[in-house]
Amino acid sequence: MDVLSDLLHRARARNTWVRQLIQRPPWSLTFTDPPPLTVVTTLAGHASVRTDGRTAAPVRLAAGDVALITGPGPHTVADAPSTPPQMVIHGRRKSVVDGSAEDAHRHRNLAPRTYGDGLPGATIMLRGAYDLSGDVGDRLLGMLPPLAVVPAGPTTRAALDLLATEATRDDPGQDAVLDRLLDLLLVLALRAWCARAETAPAWYRALADPAIGEALHLLHEDPARRWTVAGLAARVGMSRAAFAARFTALVGEPPLTYLTDWRMTLAADLLRDAETTVAAVAHEVGYEDPFAFSVAFKRTRGVSPSVWRRQIH
Repeated sequence: MDVLSDLLHRARARNTWVRQLIQRPPWSLTFTDPPPLTVVTTLAGHASVRTDGRTAAPVRLAAGDVALITGPGPHTVADAPSTPPQMVIHGRRKSVVDGSAEDAHRHRNLAPRTYGDGLPGATIMLRGAYDLSGDVGDRLLGMLPPLAVVPAGPTTRAALDLLATEATRDDPGQDAVLDRLLDLLLVLALRAWCARAETAPAWYRALADPAIGEALHLLHEDPARRWTVAGLAARVGMSRAAFAARFTALVGEPPLTYLTDWRMTLAADLLRDAETTVAAVAHEVGYEDPFAFSVAFKRTRGVSPSVWRRQIH
């Protein structure tokens, strides 16, 4: 499994949901307590997105653009930066700012998961949300700034059209369909953003190198294996010294340092299960000796596995 797929698979999003807004300007929605990751896009018209206090200026979304917003912290989506908030959403509770019947009507339920006034000339916006948890989820979110915008493209547009069609349906299995379509859009958007962003993680840029990309694939495919630098170098057809130097230069850290950090990320999530012993977690991430595992965990996390477990429960 490649590195990005591994992160997405292990992050295990929960409480995923999709909503559609069809409304004529002016409109403005403020989300005060959003989940860790939000996907916002416009299918028709345009929108303005700002992450309050975390980005310098609002960003304009044209039709087909996709915005990835990471939490915590509020964000506002509107037809224009100057439009004052009309609706405030805290979690999944909505309140009209001035309480007027007219504004309440403008945000009425039009269809399954669809709100607004539905009048001609309206902006059509999709918003999806992910409730990611755990250290792998944090690692995934760490790839992104507070607000990342992916310009419209044919690949993401095809996924958006299908997601928009399915968002208004209420057939059996609909939630599963929407979950997978939102996953598809997220993967396509992440891939497009990382491919063009200078701030993409070093390991992502390193995937373009055949040898180092293959080494990263091997580490994620079997993180518990007793990997050595020499063994990895042999698998990718390089000398030990040349491989170690290239891996460090491209990824930003030596191969075994990267492996240890990834193992500790996996271990931190495994420790969330109170039924799993520290010894079992140690074995799961490649340590036969629980004491050696505890030393490595404390070196990277600052506390022992037992203390860390008590802190999160």
